[in-house]
Amino acid sequence: MTAKSDATDATADEASPQLAQFETALHELEQLVETLESGDVGLEQALAKFERGVALTRQCRELLQNAELRVDQLLAASETPAAMPPEDAPAMDNKG
Repeated sequence: MTAKSDATDATADEASPQLAQFETALHELEQLVETLESGDVGLEQALAKFERGVALTRQCRELLQNAELRVDQLLAASETPAAMPPEDAPAMDNKG
């Protein structure tokens, strides 16, 4: 295996736990919202659930930011200089 494919495999292995964490946190957050919207909880319990919801929201935001960074890194790595036009290439004249 090459170093590049090893790095890709390691990145994929790291992504699975983060995806699971995100999905779990999002599911819990959705349940908290449903409970709070039902109005069937007392004030203290509602405040505790709200506080937990804020923590979950922060966790999800951080995981999404990490995922966005990884996407940016992958896109940057996939760009090749050969795909860019040479600087000294003649400009095309559309006057025809």
